[in-house]
Amino acid sequence: MQLKTRALGALAGLVSVFALTAGAIAADRAYTEEVIIQVSSIRTEPGMYDEYMKYLAGPYKQFMEEQKKAGIILDYAVYSVVPRVPSDPDLYLTTTLKDMAALECVDGRSDPIAEKIFGSMQQQNAAGVERGKMRSLIGEELIRQLVLK
Repeated sequence: MQLKTRALGALAGLVSVFALTAGAIAADRAYTEEVIIQVSSIRTEPGMYDEYMKYLAGPYKQFMEEQKKAGIILDYAVYSVVPRVPSDPDLYLTTTLKDMAALECVDGRSDPIAEKIFGSMQQQNAAGVERGKMRSLIGEELIRQLVLK
């Protein structure tokens, strides 16, 4: 019994040392890690820019606003850019999340909202095919904001 108590005490001490060391290392950083921004690079198909913008101003905006109300996302935005070459995006869609943990199970939490706005999974898939005729997803990336101390 006494050996078990000593072993647990030693383990607790070791964990405390690691926790304090990690805290000290984090305190030495010249920045703090803040929000995560998910960026989707979009290239609209020729002649489909206005049609795609109608989609963004309609169901997309409604979906994003409902996610904000539910606390799933913090914010979202749409940015227009001038492509340098034909393969570059002409729009960036951004979604701001609190942290990396917010990425976990986003679909599970937003599925009821998607069903309410877009319909059943079959209807959502059909809408995705139609949306694909208006634009191409060039790529996606995650960006973490670092705030300098």
